[in-house]
Amino acid sequence: MMARDRVQIWVLAILLLTPLCVAQPTLALNPGEALSDTALEKRARALSLELRCLVCQNQSIDDSDAPLAQDLRALVRSRLQAGDTDEEIRTAIVARYGEFVLFRPVFAWHTAPLWLTPLLLIILGFWLAMRKVLRRRTDGPPQA
Repeated sequence: MMARDRVQIWVLAILLLTPLCVAQPTLALNPGEALSDTALEKRARALSLELRCLVCQNQSIDDSDAPLAQDLRALVRSRLQAGDTDEEIRTAIVARYGEFVLFRPVFAWHTAPLWLTPLLLIILGFWLAMRKVLRRRTDGPPQA
């Protein structure tokens, strides 16, 4: 077997095995936590993806294995079984843990800087770029 054939076999093997080696996100939901009613379980999963794990902070409570995330998942499911709406559940959890628990915070006066800072930075960058372009036009070509 020639060296070129060996290289091709290795490249093919790497290409085929790479998807198996890439870390896939795993859901932290334990089998005992799932609700028997599929409609309620679907709502619970949707709500769990909107809520941040306060321990992990970069994961939803659906993705986290932390004990607090398990408690929050159980709270969401128990409130759903009690007949609460999604908004009532979100409101109760925010009242208990604060707005940080939401991946998408609400727009209010106290969160306005969070929402408006990127827009202001884009406007400032555009203004600075336009100012520089206009200044070059008025100065004329560079003198040699």
